[in-house]
Formats: sequence, structure tokens, C-alpha cells
Amino acid sequence: MSQPVPFQYPERIKLAQTPTPLQKMERLSQKYGAEIYFKRDDYTGTELSGNKVRKLEFILQHALNLGADTVITCGGAQSNHCRATALAARRLGMKVVLVLRTSNPDQPPAAEGNILLDCMADATIIWVTPEQYQQRDHYFAWQAEQLVAAGDCPYIIPEGGSNPLGAWGYVATIEELVTDLEQLQDNDPLPTTVLSAVGSGGTTAGLVMGNKLLAADFRIVGVNVCADSDYFKQVIGNIMDDFQGRYLQQPIATSADMEIIDGYVGRGYAQSQPQELEAIRDLARLEGVVLDPVYTGKAYHAMISELQKNPDCFGSRIVFVHTGGLFGLFPVAEQMAEIL
Repeated sequence: MSQPVPFQYPERIKLAQTPTPLQKMERLSQKYGAEIYFKRDDYTGTELSGNKVRKLEFILQHALNLGADTVITCGGAQSNHCRATALAARRLGMKVVLVLRTSNPDQPPAAEGNILLDCMADATIIWVTPEQYQQRDHYFAWQAEQLVAAGDCPYIIPEGGSNPLGAWGYVATIEELVTDLEQLQDNDPLPTTVLSAVGSGGTTAGLVMGNKLLAADFRIVGVNVCADSDYFKQVIGNIMDDFQGRYLQQPIATSADMEIIDGYVGRGYAQSQPQELEAIRDLARLEGVVLDPVYTGKAYHAMISELQKNPDCFGSRIVFVHTGGLFGLFPVAEQMAEIL
């Protein structure tokens, strides 16, 4: 068994309602023959709900330390990260600029779900095509130049807050999870698989680093909701390499310390298939837990699909990290209505 590695968290500002609860899904556990728990990171707040706010605690503290008054970030049209950033920035008295991806910038999506909340926070939204989004660093630089010329002090946050600083948010989650499992009534030290959605890589990178730093000996599994496993192994590996180079005296983790379950992207990022929406519906009816169609719905669909093929594939205890995203359900209301 590995030994914990001494470390110190960077400075952070309190934004999230943490620690979040660990809840056993009793009926789901009976159905699949394993202990299945949900780490309820959808409980990190109301408007800031989800995993992004854990990262923003570290990132926005750094922005404040540098004297920033405006943050710039990016994501898909219904980005949870952009919504959380916009509202967290407003809480701290900062302005926000969002570079959002959509198929036709001349006719952007309706102001519903996360977009509605972005607008309520009075975020400046720059709509770009998927092709233009690939050059988002250009838009970041251009917007930063405009802000500096106007006398503002901008701070750029990468997609999903997925950088070494943001990864600390999920080191903290592993620390919480170790305590959660120690406090279980039976306190049975079962081998544990921690499973989450992978959209930009920072959450998984933090889970892996936390797992190694705290010697938790969890099995870390991600489900990619876009791109493929090779892409994310590289992206997550790069974040971990940067994390270790910046914060640790020697490397302790590699991309081999995680698994990516590929094959569940379906129609594509933020595009839902009926079986994914049915899984979301069925969980709500079984356990009263609501997932989102972009991240947790796809990851949960992957988890139960793998369990149906092999009930032992994740071992005897599973912790599913519920990374939030409730607001993303509302734009797919018509699709959901078809299966209700």
C-alpha cells in the first residue's frame, strides 16, 4: 500500500458548499449487485451547482491576487463552467466575458438553461462556430487586449477551469471521500472505484493527483463525453505533468493511473440519444436523483451499460461523482417529453 505525500493547498476563496454528502443508492445497488454511492457535487450550491466551483475557488483567488477585475473563459453554449464562472465572478465584484460555441453565431440558442443564467449575470457573450472555437486562444488574446486598452485587468480561465490550479479542487474531493468512506456505518474497507464524466480533463486530473497524494488506493475511471480516450489521456496527462512540475518535488502519477471508458460519446458532445435520456429518467424514478444530458447522463449510462455486461467490472464498491449540470436539462425538454 502506498504512503501519503506531504502537500499544501494553494490559497483559495470559499465559494462551494463543501464537504458534499456521499449518498448510497440503495435500490440501484440492489439492481446491479454492488455498493453504489453518489458523491453529490451537484450540492456545491444552487447557482454555482456542480464540479466547476471547486476549481474556481483556487482559480478566482489567484485572479484576485493578481488584481484582476474581469475574467474571460469559454465553453459550449450550455457550459456549466461558464455559468458558474459568470455567477461566481459577480459574487466577487468582477465582470465576465464568455466565448461560447454554437453552430450558427448569427442565430445563437435561446436564452434558456445556463445561457439564461449567463445573461442574468450580464456576461458579455461572444458566439463562435465550432471551427472558430478551435482558435479560442486567439479570441482570448483579442478580448484581453481590448480590456487592457479600456483600463481593465483581465484574467483568462481555460475551458472547464482545467489547469493545474483548478485540479486542486478535486484533490480536496478525494480528501473528503476518504473521510466519507471511513465514516460509513459498516466501515468495510472495500476496494473502491471512483467514476466521473470527462469533458475537459481537470476533474479527472485532480482525482488522480488526490488519489496519489493521499494514498487512497482508489481506482479512478473516467467516461469521455466528447473526443476519445487517447485525446483525454494526453490532455489529462499534460495537466498532471504541469501540476507535479509546479507543486511537487517529484512526479508521483502518470496517465497510467487512470482509466478512460470510451464508446459512450453517442451522437456527440451535448447531443443526446434516447437511451441516455431514458437512463436519466429511470434514475430519477428509482432514486429521485436528477442527472444532466451532457456529462453525468452519459457517464451514468456508460456505468450501468458496463455493469449490465459484467456486474463485476468496477468491483464491489462504486462512487459515482455527480458533477451537477441540472440546468442543462431544460434545453432538451422536448426530447425528454418524448420518453416521459
